[in-house]
Amino acid sequence: MLKRFIPNEYIPSVYDLDLDHLHERNIKGIITDLDNTLVEWDRPEATPELLSWVKLVKNKGFQVTIVSNNNKKRVSAFSEPSGITFIHSAKKPLGRAFRKAKKDMGLHTNEVVVIGDQVLTDVFGGNRSGFYTVLVVPIAKTDGMLTKINRNIERRVLKRLKDKGHVQWEES
Repeated sequence: MLKRFIPNEYIPSVYDLDLDHLHERNIKGIITDLDNTLVEWDRPEATPELLSWVKLVKNKGFQVTIVSNNNKKRVSAFSEPSGITFIHSAKKPLGRAFRKAKKDMGLHTNEVVVIGDQVLTDVFGGNRSGFYTVLVVPIAKTDGMLTKINRNIERRVLKRLKDKGHVQWEES
């Protein structure tokens, strides 16, 4: 059961994503979390750096969909000006939103990567649904109320994984 919490990759940020490696894996779609993955949880719009990254990713042939547990107002206000497809109120780690994003992109599970900053929602949800998963370091050191609860549980899960030798990185 604990292995479902282990990402396939762990990187500092989305900017460190090896797009050539994803192409080699035949990945064509990126499902990404929003808050503390792409921008700080309390930042209303995309940064110029993020917009450049999204443009690069799309120019390399990847489709991008934001899958967020946040509400429609938050996710649409961020995504629509950025031109990024999105699913709000996703109820991650449940698989329904992941499967919908994959279907909307017209891709197979093995052609999609799930990227996020939380083990309990993004990695666990992506792994449960059979996707390749990438965990990134949260952008901000602060979180919204529900995420704070998740982070406490996440620390315990990561400690158990590390104690069992499953974690190959150091937590910050």
